[in-house]
Amino acid sequence: MGIHVLDAMAREGFEEVVALHDARSGLRGFLGIHESRIGPAFGGIRRWSYRDEDHALLDCLRLARAMTHKCALAGLPAGGAKLVVLDRVDLDRTAAYRRIGEVVEGLGGRFYTGPDVGTTEDDLSIVAEETRFVTRPGAEGPGELSSATSEGVVAGIAAALRHLDGEEDWPRRTIVVQGLGGIGRGVATRLLDRGARVIAAEIDPERADQLARDLDLEIVDPASELDQPCDVFAPCALGGILHDLSIARLRCRIVAGGANNVLARSGHGDQLHERGILYAPDIVITAGALIRGALFHLEGRREPVAAIGDRIGSVLSAILERAREERRPTSRVARDEADERLDRVRSTREPARGQATGGSGAGRSRPRPSSGPAGKSSPAPDDVV
Repeated sequence: MGIHVLDAMAREGFEEVVALHDARSGLRGFLGIHESRIGPAFGGIRRWSYRDEDHALLDCLRLARAMTHKCALAGLPAGGAKLVVLDRVDLDRTAAYRRIGEVVEGLGGRFYTGPDVGTTEDDLSIVAEETRFVTRPGAEGPGELSSATSEGVVAGIAAALRHLDGEEDWPRRTIVVQGLGGIGRGVATRLLDRGARVIAAEIDPERADQLARDLDLEIVDPASELDQPCDVFAPCALGGILHDLSIARLRCRIVAGGANNVLARSGHGDQLHERGILYAPDIVITAGALIRGALFHLEGRREPVAAIGDRIGSVLSAILERAREERRPTSRVARDEADERLDRVRSTREPARGQATGGSGAGRSRPRPSSGPAGKSSPAPDDVV
């Protein structure tokens, strides 16, 4: 593929990209800090079997940029980052996460990290032995994170239904949930509790069978999930699943789910708009875990999930209304709104005493909280570079 890193950083406003290599543990990866001038950068640790270094770097850049937009839309005084690890058979996992902790601590609070795909609570416990700036699992942390994300997704679905129909009317709704991991399971449970009909697709047959029994779910073959007539298609597994071929198959009125970076490319948001399918941007509705983690680390409080849902629903409603007034795709309106908020904050915020005003920001002092969780999705291509 070949990525021109400096060009990509300049075009997307990145502050710093660091290549990580540790011969002892086999650690190879990237840390991308997109924004730390208005507050610490939040982003989880993603460990994934990337095809090659280019794909790992591309995923890092795309996810870090999205985290900045999530923070802006959620009204958080923070920016975005991401740390990705190339998973390999010779990776000494314990030693690798210990080295990551040392790297994070060395940034002095400029970057707060937490869970993401491939990183478990045990991994985070290892990181926490080396740094203060990480979301700790258990009682010392901000509280359960996937429930916050699930709550935000369901709040987003509700806002989208009200936008189209003036009401939620759950008993009349059919929602297809793609993926029954932590987020998808939480979304499905909440929708069932509200009386909606939920159809689910899951690539792990054992998990699908178990949850079908536990939740009384309707399960369909993942190969047919896009073809199901429904009100809402809720992707809660892989990123990048909405592209030319998949969008043509959709039989829904709304796309709203817990996966990050669900659009394969930004232009696919335009295609949804042209088809008359309302897209609830993932940078809005997947921010629940980020909100809960950031408020805990920046303000020392554990935000109730209901309040997180209210916040996300309110932000999405405003974006949907603006998109209607401007007759533009919601994906573009959401990004414009995020950029406008960032510009306002940057124009009014003075650098702290002794803080650099340009460049990568290396060595800047920061408050000392602990971590920005991230939503969970698989790598996806994009036009970030």
